[in-house]
Amino acid sequence: MKALAYHGPGKLKLEEVPKPVIKKSTDAIVKITRTTICGTDLHIKKGDLPAVLDGRILGHEGVGIVEQVGESVSNFHIGDHVLISCITSCGKCGNCKKGMYSHCENGGGWILGNLIDGTQAEYVRIPFADNSLYSVPAGADEEALVMLSDIFPTGFECGVLNGKVNPGDTVAIIGAGPIGMAALLTAHFYSPAEIIMVDIDENRLEIAKKMGATTVLSNRDGKAAEKIMELTHTRGVDVVIEAIGTPQSFDICQSIVAAGGHIANIGVHGKPVQLNLDKLWSQNITLTTRLVDTVTTPMLLKTVMSGKILPKQLITHHFALDEIMQAYDTFSDAMKERALKVIITNN
Repeated sequence: MKALAYHGPGKLKLEEVPKPVIKKSTDAIVKITRTTICGTDLHIKKGDLPAVLDGRILGHEGVGIVEQVGESVSNFHIGDHVLISCITSCGKCGNCKKGMYSHCENGGGWILGNLIDGTQAEYVRIPFADNSLYSVPAGADEEALVMLSDIFPTGFECGVLNGKVNPGDTVAIIGAGPIGMAALLTAHFYSPAEIIMVDIDENRLEIAKKMGATTVLSNRDGKAAEKIMELTHTRGVDVVIEAIGTPQSFDICQSIVAAGGHIANIGVHGKPVQLNLDKLWSQNITLTTRLVDTVTTPMLLKTVMSGKILPKQLITHHFALDEIMQAYDTFSDAMKERALKVIITNN
């Protein structure tokens, strides 16, 4: 089968590899129909995640059709259309019972495209299929549901829920990429008074405005923090969601959080950041980190099916699997290409 493999920093190759096979009775083999590229995949490409070994097939998002199931799989059958969770979980260990699927003690967690082969391929093996796949409702737009594999539960759980967004809050989201946009859309569940979106990409800021951001600010001049403090009359914001993963974006968060506020970190950090406790120790702030658990996926799936949120708004480009290298080039140069999420189709 065709698959995109990682061969060290900066080296990706679409190549022929063996089709995956059932290894455990709880596995399923899924034929990928649509997948996408995540910002985390770009971090892997750069070499930021050393756990990803040479030859690993990338990708942790997608929808597909069940082709084979292990004898212990009871929730899914051959031919079922399924949404693949970016987080694999047994559903039975202590951490899973607490809803902390990302730290499954039986070999789950974020493993797809990381510790085991992922979804940027014609087929993928899904361990613990009963708890790591979701049935696609009849009539659903499967292309839109790709956004529920990762970015929507990530933006919601790691940003909105961890940040404890409340009615009337002033919220700032640092980074108007797909994750930041997902946080923007799901923050509206809690009726904040204001959502300030910060980025250097004018196109993304324009899209954010259409999606409900009350204020958009360019940080091309490096003065976003000053602008926000001026907007809030030096008070700062109640919730700041970090959705980039750089020292510079984290510094903005520390500079603008109000007393009693929350910093909710989502971004994947490949480099250390400085925590300014000398300024923050007395400010009653809460700083949270989290790897998405995808416990909210069923709720988000219902919300999408009801039309309350429209994840398809984030899709800007389409490619065939044979064009995946072009897809990476487009996604890597998002500002020039005016890209948010790309869909990769396997026919």
